[in-house]
Amino acid sequence: MKKGHQVTMKEIAKKLGVSVSTISRALQDSPELHPETKRKIVEMAKEMNYQPNLLAQSLRISRTKTLGVIVPEIISHFFGSCVSGIQDTANSRGYNVMICQSNESIEQEKANIKSLVSSQVDGLLISLSRETNHYEHLYELYDREIPFVLFDRVNEDIPVSKITFNDVGGAYQVTKYLLETGCRRIMYVSGPEDLYISKKRKEGYLRALSEYGLGEEADLIKITDLTHEGNVRAAEEIAAMNPRPEAVFCMIDPLAVDVLTVWKSMGIKIPEDISLAGFTNNPTSAVVEPPLTTVSQPGYEMGKLSVSHLLDQLDGVASDDPISIVLETTLVPRKSTKPLPLK
Repeated sequence: MKKGHQVTMKEIAKKLGVSVSTISRALQDSPELHPETKRKIVEMAKEMNYQPNLLAQSLRISRTKTLGVIVPEIISHFFGSCVSGIQDTANSRGYNVMICQSNESIEQEKANIKSLVSSQVDGLLISLSRETNHYEHLYELYDREIPFVLFDRVNEDIPVSKITFNDVGGAYQVTKYLLETGCRRIMYVSGPEDLYISKKRKEGYLRALSEYGLGEEADLIKITDLTHEGNVRAAEEIAAMNPRPEAVFCMIDPLAVDVLTVWKSMGIKIPEDISLAGFTNNPTSAVVEPPLTTVSQPGYEMGKLSVSHLLDQLDGVASDDPISIVLETTLVPRKSTKPLPLK
């Protein structure tokens, strides 16, 4: 253990194989616990030189009734839907919400966390930026026993609750659909490889290909930084391929819409020359021409579940032990992909 490290209740709980809430009740001499259980916990706390985090305790006792929310961008339809679900649910339970956006920057994400913690929010809801590929700032929150929940873009190793979509299943659905329309050379255009959703959607894409006896091909995986400029560059590079893919599956709808716009300006016909699909079901995907085949994910529902779980933890209704909630997605076929063959 590092010199100067302050032992947390989480570490005692891990050592004894019990929940954090059990440790908390034992150290408060709760009559609900068996005396022998309390004795073991108190002895372990002394052995590990546990010192109560008085700041965290005082914050829990004197709540501000305010939650902090950090999203990559508020203008995104998806994250806007999440924030609406968070705000409506938090307000209905007597809480206010402070909303920050990281602008896809890890440094801004860190600054947002620092600012919200300084404002003494009771807990945090965080969706990680696309630049976030190291997590010391989140482990620091965890060590300080500041409650937080990760949603949509998460890190699997941090021992806190996470609310995600079945990204593997959604990507599998759309790739299988493209295969069923007769396409075989299918490209996956991904965001940064460190992103949770990039990895999971690639996994679903490869699973569908495998069922059709197809393996991963390096020239059919393309990475973009998800900026407009990066998306345009990816679209131009795909158009220049010889042979071109028969279909392209883009990790998110804004990327697919940028690709569609570039191809139309080049005279490429969709889906006659190449099928195109996205993921998210942004409103724009239904009104572009042709309308975009995509995967729908309920952002509002994700926001509701994320904040409900955080508030249940704060109220002692839910266990402090982390859980994982996975929401299902729905395929939305439209005219940007070739039709299914008649049976």
